[in-house]
Amino acid sequence: MDILVLTLFPEMFEGPMNQSILKKAREKGLFKFEAMDFRPYATSKHKNVDDVPYGGGAGMVLKPEPIFSALEDRIGDPAQFLGKIILMSPQGAPFTQAKAKSLAQEKRLVFLCGHYEGFDERIRALAHEEISIGDYVLTGGELPAMVVIDAVCRLLPGVLGVAESHETDSFSEGLLEHPHYTRPRFFRDSEVPEVLLSGNHEQIRRWRRKEALRRTWLRRRDLLKTIPLTKEDQKFLEEIHREEDMKTDDE
Repeated sequence: MDILVLTLFPEMFEGPMNQSILKKAREKGLFKFEAMDFRPYATSKHKNVDDVPYGGGAGMVLKPEPIFSALEDRIGDPAQFLGKIILMSPQGAPFTQAKAKSLAQEKRLVFLCGHYEGFDERIRALAHEEISIGDYVLTGGELPAMVVIDAVCRLLPGVLGVAESHETDSFSEGLLEHPHYTRPRFFRDSEVPEVLLSGNHEQIRRWRRKEALRRTWLRRRDLLKTIPLTKEDQKFLEEIHREEDMKTDDE
C-alpha cells in the first residue's frame, strides 16, 4: 500500500511512523508512506495557504490552489486516481473498524489534512469520502489521519506478528474484546481465571465469548443491537444478567 498525506506539518508524522509496529512494517516494505507539505504550492509571495472567509466570520480558511496543485503534481488528475482520497473532517462519517478493514483493501490512499477554521468548500470535490474520528474538533487533520493510518496499516498482511491478532480486537466482530491475562498467575490479590489454565480450547472459547459479551453489555450496550446474536450468545447474556444482578444485590 502507498500512503500519501498532504499536510502543513509533515514533521508531525515522523514520530508515529518511525516507531514500533509501523516502523517495522515500513522497513519490510509492507507499505510506503510520505507526508507532503503543500505550502510550497501556494501562489502568493509569502506562501499564504489560508485567507479570510467570504461573508465574514472568525478564523481563516484553507485556500484551494495549494492543495489542488500539490495533489495534481503528485498523483496527476485526481479523477483518474486508482485509490481513495480522504478528507479528514469532523463533518465526515464516523471512523469504524469496518471502515479500517475496507480501506486496508486499497492499494493507494491519500489523506488531506486541514488546519485553521476549515477548508474552502471546493477542496471537498477532491475527496472520495470524508472521515471523522469523533464528535469533537482538533487543531488540524494530522492527528486524525495518524489514527486512521495506524488502524488501517495494522490490518495489512504481515504487519502484525500473528496473522490472527486483529481478528479478536474490540469491534472486529462488533463486540468489545474479552479480558486478557499473562504471567504471573498470582499477582497481589488477583488470580488468572482457572479456565484459561485448563487447556480445554472449547471451554476457553466459551469463556472468552461470554466475557466479551459481558464487557460489551456493561460498557457499550448499544453495540449489541448492531450484531447478530447466536442462541449461545443469547444464553450467555441471560447468565450475565443474572450474575450482574446478583453482584448488585450483594453490594
